[in-house]
Amino acid sequence: MPRHSENLHGGEPEPRPVALLLVDVINPMDFPDAPKLLRTAVAAAEQLAALKSRARAAGAPVVYANDNFGRWRSDLSAVVERCREQGCAGGPVAELLLPDPDDYFVIKPKHSAFFSTTLDVLLRHLKVRTVVIGGFAADMCVLFTANDAYMRDLRVVVPADGVASNDPADRDAALALMRRVLSAPTPPAAEIDFAALAASGA
Repeated sequence: MPRHSENLHGGEPEPRPVALLLVDVINPMDFPDAPKLLRTAVAAAEQLAALKSRARAAGAPVVYANDNFGRWRSDLSAVVERCREQGCAGGPVAELLLPDPDDYFVIKPKHSAFFSTTLDVLLRHLKVRTVVIGGFAADMCVLFTANDAYMRDLRVVVPADGVASNDPADRDAALALMRRVLSAPTPPAAEIDFAALAASGA
């Protein structure tokens, strides 16, 4: 048996120093507080869609880290199809951020995208040193993921307008915490330059 796979990273053997990590953006939004989150989630998704286009143009890998919402047999296509069903509250967000065939995807069972997932292995094989993290909710899954990225010595960048929470005050508090504790810049999404991040190292 080979000791490691040269094809784990989907045919992209060269290092990819910066990755865009989208947390729980393919989301049916069928939980009790979803209407509160949706008030700002669509605007955040619009910013993330533009950011994703720039990431792909710069050759940065895009990774979706998604909750399975208790459906352990789900894969990415199943989650997407659920969100595209008529009347699904999360449909408008999902439509803005539909995965492309060469995007990566990990199912996460808990808040952090690193906990009990393959994300750490994937990022190491891609030689990622900086993760740009957007998604929902800023004060929960994004914060937990950013914390775990920081503990793995990854540089963290969080677009302030590419995350949302049920309460904007909770989002702002989470962003302030990430700036202070994780040394994470939180610029507007439009100011994030993937080529500059790659060139600056970590």
